[in-house]
Amino acid sequence: MSSDANTDLPKSALDEIPTPAEDALSITGLVKKSGRVTGYQLSDDRIITQEEGVSLAREGKIKGVGIAHNGDTEYLKSIPDDTEENNLSSLPTVSEE
Repeated sequence: MSSDANTDLPKSALDEIPTPAEDALSITGLVKKSGRVTGYQLSDDRIITQEEGVSLAREGKIKGVGIAHNGDTEYLKSIPDDTEENNLSSLPTVSEE
């Protein structure tokens, strides 16, 4: 199996990979409730819900993420790129203030 096939496999878990705009924001923190991600902190310090995050990503306003689903719930997931530091799971948890 080629290395390209190995890197494409994680991307196939994403339903959609929107093309980010030039001025797209990045996610800098995760809002969690009972261990589950319920929202995101953006690079402009805004806190948004999970649903708002999916909508903004679809519009190209958030970079570095794709859209996946679990049942009926859509959520954002890091686009695999062999770098652990920019994975959403590596981001700090922030409070919903």
